[in-house]
Amino acid sequence: MGAQCRAVLEAGADLLHLDVMDGHFVPNLTMGPQLCEDLRKALPEAYLDVHLMVTDPGDFVEPFAKAGANALSFHIEVLDAPGAIELCERVRSMGVSPAIVVNPQTPVEKLEPVLEHVDMALVMSVNPGFGGQAFIEQTLRKTEWLRQRVRGNQRIEMDGGVSPETAARVREAGCDVLVAGSAVFRQPRERWSELIQNLRGDA
Repeated sequence: MGAQCRAVLEAGADLLHLDVMDGHFVPNLTMGPQLCEDLRKALPEAYLDVHLMVTDPGDFVEPFAKAGANALSFHIEVLDAPGAIELCERVRSMGVSPAIVVNPQTPVEKLEPVLEHVDMALVMSVNPGFGGQAFIEQTLRKTEWLRQRVRGNQRIEMDGGVSPETAARVREAGCDVLVAGSAVFRQPRERWSELIQNLRGDA
């Protein structure tokens, strides 16, 4: 995995997005802090964007911060606004960038009380838990809503179904961080650079 991640960074990716799933908030179970730590050792300069798809994100932030995460994002669906703000402050106190996530079926307005406390808002454009799903077009309205409310130093990220076919619409809707998994890793390695340029809008 370290070799594949190095190759995708050399192909032009800006960061690595690590999906952490607890088998409860989403049905799948994936990587823990050890994999994050191993990637940090293998790729000391990489930006590790850790997405906590978990029911109790407070249990995970310290282990992943110690493992070398640069950013930790957690879901508004599992915390009320005061709890999310408190967790953001805790994440920032560890020297890690806090981010908040909203699922496709959740009203984006739930993020409003938390926005000033995060460095990034992540809009899920598929239902979390499984790769390779079809892009949910209506989620672009959430990114447009966010673009009207975030500061210039805050990012808007979209994750799910992002591909060369959807990337232009995602960028036009206000996103400046695009997460692509299947669209890149399921293609031959010699195409990665071209695909990443296309996602970024450089092609």
